[in-house]
Amino acid sequence: MERVPILKIGDILLVSIQIDMSDQTAVALQEDLAERIVATGAHGVIIDITALDIVDSFVGRMLSTIASISKVLDAETVVVGMRPAVAITLVELGLSLNGIRTALNVERGMELIAATRADDAFGFDEDDPEVVEPGTAATSA
Repeated sequence: MERVPILKIGDILLVSIQIDMSDQTAVALQEDLAERIVATGAHGVIIDITALDIVDSFVGRMLSTIASISKVLDAETVVVGMRPAVAITLVELGLSLNGIRTALNVERGMELIAATRADDAFGFDEDDPEVVEPGTAATSA
């Protein structure tokens, strides 16, 4: 069985999927990634799907599961390199990638994770109604 490589870049793990994902490969990736997050203390996971021509419901579910596992282990997940045809297919299949943020490429994915970590460091929560964006006035109900 082939394994998907997981590279460490700072506090981010980079997963570049270059092979067709079978059930066994997906389960192995989930386990390997969870172990690496814990072992390295990574705060971000970037999954590069540039090489994938097709993302079906199986791969979509696998990405969502990986994002959920990562979130539980305190790591943000960003999927990068999604081709337009893949995005269209996901929408047509009705697959929402819950818990997964997307970026056009690895560099933007790393910036997104860094920005999220910076917001977390300052205690910002996008769902918190008490957070006031700079340049706006707070109003009370």
